[in-house]
Amino acid sequence: MNALLITLWEKVRNSYWFVPTLMVLGSIGLSFLTTTIDNEIGSDWMEDISWLHANKPAGARAVLSTVAGSMITVAGVTFSMTILSISHTTSQIGPRLLNNFMGDKANQFTLGVFISTFIYCLMVLRTVRNAESPPPSGADVANLVDAFVPHIALIVGVLMAIASVGVLIFFVHHVPETIHVSNIIAGVGRGLNQRIENQFPARVGEPNEVKSNRSAKAELSDSFYDSAAKVLSTKVGYLEFIDGDALLQLASKHDLVVQVLPRSGDFVTDGTVLLVASPSDHVDESVQKDLASMFICGTQRTTTQDLRFQVNQLVEVAMRALSPGVNDPFTAISCMDWLQATLENLASRELPDAHRYDDNQELRLVVEPVTFESFASLVFDQLRPYVAADRNASLKMMEMLGSLALNVSSARDRRLLVRHACALRRQCRRSMTDTRTLNAIASRYRDVLLLMSDASTREKAGATGQWIGIATA
Repeated sequence: MNALLITLWEKVRNSYWFVPTLMVLGSIGLSFLTTTIDNEIGSDWMEDISWLHANKPAGARAVLSTVAGSMITVAGVTFSMTILSISHTTSQIGPRLLNNFMGDKANQFTLGVFISTFIYCLMVLRTVRNAESPPPSGADVANLVDAFVPHIALIVGVLMAIASVGVLIFFVHHVPETIHVSNIIAGVGRGLNQRIENQFPARVGEPNEVKSNRSAKAELSDSFYDSAAKVLSTKVGYLEFIDGDALLQLASKHDLVVQVLPRSGDFVTDGTVLLVASPSDHVDESVQKDLASMFICGTQRTTTQDLRFQVNQLVEVAMRALSPGVNDPFTAISCMDWLQATLENLASRELPDAHRYDDNQELRLVVEPVTFESFASLVFDQLRPYVAADRNASLKMMEMLGSLALNVSSARDRRLLVRHACALRRQCRRSMTDTRTLNAIASRYRDVLLLMSDASTREKAGATGQWIGIATA
């Protein structure tokens, strides 16, 4: 249930209607508050304020109707501008970035201001009334109704209209800023680094108390699988959320060891094995149902737990930028800058233990974390065919590999970077014919090998910060 609530909250919070709905509800409450105050204090207080003038019912209706009509018109224009800018931008950089625009709180706030002002004026307008005409002589006058003009509510409505003009000016400035490709890339990059900080180190359970026994690779004995029961998926879709805390609690409650097989973002079908739990005699139908309920599926990948999805977003923008139809290598270079920051951030963190223990140091949960190797493959293997055909992008990627060498402490990861650099050089040789470009790439490749081979050389290069550069020849 916790997993479901968290996922639903993420969807609601990032939906385009969330903030406008809250603001509309607030405007309705404000209309009741201001009209109640007007009923209590009347309009005599305005006589002491020279710059305020009392309105008659007809004038109040005219003001409120004008404000309401103009606000709903501007709200329609605002919504149309947003949809138009989003559709144009996503056609250039990829439809999977649509949720980033829909979750923009500034866009939501702008639409909410106009709609809430419109609703507020409608709610106040219904309270304005004229005085009844005097009855004929001798008739009952007990039920006569006096004229009512909610002056305070009217002033608040005018102030909201003035504030809406300021919001409109802000929105006209914000839309170009929102669809600027550099800001889009930076937003995805910052969000990715923030997710890495939230997920590393892992907050599910406890690692092995003996530090030397910790490992990011899942290792279980053959007897575990011999006595394990499989829990299958009953849904089809992308895994949006896996509630690790609840899985750990269920494993402790039923004395189980659980290994989670898919990761957030993977596509599962009806019958996909979600996890294996041992011993099988502790896993009845009710326990299987509880374990399966910890996996939330949806129709699309989200950024809630899926770090690979955000990496793929930046990679997709870079791929599109390097396509012949767009031919914008500098946008691709900007993506690689943020991907480099992400890989450096990941390289500086200790990977969590794949084996998670409860408070009594009993093994309960086995989940392999995402590794530097898998991230590097997502970046370099996917981008290499596109980068290798462009001089600026290929030199940038080779520079990126050398810069990463200064921040990677693991010898295994350094060897991995050497293999990616070697693969890039080979791909460039097959894709390019310009001799000067190939010589420049070969020179950068030798610099990468130099940095990888000797730690003292790497430290010296890191101190100068000028080990490599893009050739201008």
